[in-house]
Amino acid sequence: MFEAKLQSFTETADGTKGAARVAALRQGFAALGIVGILVPRADEHQGEYVPPSDDRLAWLTGFTGSAGLAIVLAETAALLVDGRYTVQAAAQSDTKMFAQVPIHEVSPAAWLNQHLKPKSVLGYDPALHTPGEIDRLATALKVSGTTLKPVSNPIDAIWSDRPAPPNGKIVLHPAALAGEPAAKKIARVQKSLAKDKADGLIVSDPHALAWLFNIRGADVQYTPLPLGYAYVPATGKPTIFIAATKVPTAVSKALAKVADFAAPRALEAAVRAAAKDRKIRLDSASAGMRLKMWIEDAGGTADVGADPIALMKAAKNPAEQQGMRDAHLRDGAAMARFLCWFDKTATKGKLTEIDAVAALETFRREAGIKNLSFPSISGANAHAALPHYRVSESSNAPIEAGVFLIDSGGQYECGTTDITRTIAVGKPSKEIRDRYTRVLKGMIAISRAVFPKGVSGAQLDSFARTALWSAGLDFDHGTGHGVGCYLSVHEGPQRISKLGTTPLEPGMVLSNEPGYYKEGAYGIRIENLVLVQPVEIPGAERTMYGFETLTFAPIDTRLIDTKLLTDDEIVWFNTYHKQVRAKLKPLLDKSTAAWLADVTKSI
Repeated sequence: MFEAKLQSFTETADGTKGAARVAALRQGFAALGIVGILVPRADEHQGEYVPPSDDRLAWLTGFTGSAGLAIVLAETAALLVDGRYTVQAAAQSDTKMFAQVPIHEVSPAAWLNQHLKPKSVLGYDPALHTPGEIDRLATALKVSGTTLKPVSNPIDAIWSDRPAPPNGKIVLHPAALAGEPAAKKIARVQKSLAKDKADGLIVSDPHALAWLFNIRGADVQYTPLPLGYAYVPATGKPTIFIAATKVPTAVSKALAKVADFAAPRALEAAVRAAAKDRKIRLDSASAGMRLKMWIEDAGGTADVGADPIALMKAAKNPAEQQGMRDAHLRDGAAMARFLCWFDKTATKGKLTEIDAVAALETFRREAGIKNLSFPSISGANAHAALPHYRVSESSNAPIEAGVFLIDSGGQYECGTTDITRTIAVGKPSKEIRDRYTRVLKGMIAISRAVFPKGVSGAQLDSFARTALWSAGLDFDHGTGHGVGCYLSVHEGPQRISKLGTTPLEPGMVLSNEPGYYKEGAYGIRIENLVLVQPVEIPGAERTMYGFETLTFAPIDTRLIDTKLLTDDEIVWFNTYHKQVRAKLKPLLDKSTAAWLADVTKSI
C-alpha cells in the first residue's frame, strides 16, 4: 500500500575497496610533492548534502555519514568522525585500513602532529576547505613544522567511475511566495556592502544564491538548490555563474534585468578581474580557500566574514511567514493521517521502521510535497536512542512494545517543515512517562518564552533543559536549529543552542526539539517549529519577542505524567490541542477527524 519514492534504504558506498583506493591515491603523492592528503566530507560550497559526484569521502572509505574527515598519509590513514557516527563509521569502512578516530576526543591537528614527520608537506584541495579551517589547521601544525600545500584533488584523477555532476533545472520561485523582488534584495545587499566598505561579494552559498535571485533548483537531494556562484558588485549588475544547461530560456529572460549569466569556468577570471586593488567579501562558512587565493593573487583583499544575505534570508518576510504557516497545515494533516494509521496498525505487531517511513512519505506526497526536507529518522526503542539514526535495509527493526520516534519533514513550494513525535506502542513504563513529560515541559517552556530584543538562542537553551536537569538528566544536542523557507531544513545563523550567539529577530524560524536518550533502551524527542514574533506587553520598557507555533499535530497524551505538569503547562497543552483540532479537521476525512478529536481531548 505504501511506498517510499523519495528516499532509499540501501547503502551505496563500498568500504571493502578502501585499501585498493588508498593505494592508488598514494601513488600520486610524489608528483604533487606531498606526504598525505585531507579528504573532507564536503563539496566546494561546504553543503550539508553533497552530490554523489563530490562525495569523495564515501568513495574512498565507504562511510556515508553527514560529517567526517579522512587523512591519508604514506604509511597510515585515519577516519575521523564525531560521536554521532562512531558506530556507523566502523561498520562501513575498512577498520584495518582506516584507524577510527573520535574527532571530539582527538582533533585532526593532534592526530597529524602525532603521525607526521617533522617539516612534512600535507596536501589539501583548496576548493573543499574554508580559509578559516586552513588557517586554524596551519597554526596547529606549527608544532611539527608541517606545511599545508593546495593541490589539485588526487582522488579525481583515480575516480574512474565518478558520477556526472548534477544538472538540475532552475525554476523561478513565485513572486507571491518570495514576497520581495530580486532587484530589491540585490539593492539591500549592495547597501550592506557599501556600509562595510566592500567592493563586492562572492555568493558561494547556494541557499543565498537561490534566495537572492528568487530561484530554486534540483542539484541537491532534499533541498531545492541550484549549485553555482554569483558575484555581486557594490554597484552595478551581478553575474550568476552556473551551467547554461541548468537555465531554461524563460528563467534567463526573467532575470535578464537584474543579473547576467556566465559559465562556471569563467568564475576564476571574473574573480581575479574584480579583485584587483579591491576588497571582496567572502562568506566564512561556505567560501572555499581557492576563492581567497584568487583574490589575493590578483592583488585584492579577501574580506572573510559573514555573508550579509544570511541574516536577510533568516528573517522571513510576511509572504514567507504565511507560506510556512500554509505548509505546516498541509503537513499537519499528513501527520495526523499517519499517526491515525500508526495507532490502528502498530498494535498488530507487523510494522517495521521502513514501513512507517514509507507510510508517512505517502501521506506527504498526497499532501503535495515537492520532496522530503531530509531522510526520515524512524527509530523503535533502542534505535530511538540514536538522535541521528537512519534506517537501512540492514538495520530495519520491527516496531514492538515501547516507544517509536519519527523525525521527518517535507519541502512544499510555500515552505519547509520538520516535526518529531514520539509515540507509545503498548503501555509505557513509569520511567518512560517521567522522561517524556520532562521533555514536554522543556518544549512548552520554549514555546511560552518571552524575551527582550537582543537575546540569543544560547540564552534560551537552558529553558528546554531545566526539568531534565532537576532529575539529573540532559540531552547532548542543541534545542533548535534555524529552518529555511522552501530551502534548507538546517539554516543558520539562528539557533537555540549553547553555541547560538546570533540575536533572535522577528521572522526567524527555529525548531524546538528537546529530547532524552537512554542508550540501548529508548529515545524521546518532541519537536515543533516556531516563528519569532513581536510581543506586546502593557507597560513594557523594552521591545519584546516570543514564539508563534507553526507545527500542528497531536502530541501523545498516553506518555504524559500529568502530576509533573504545572497548571500553566496544562493550559498551554490543552490550548495547543484545541488549535490542532480546529486547524486540521477541515483537511481530514471523517475517520481521521474522529480519531483526532479523541486523542486531543483535554488532559
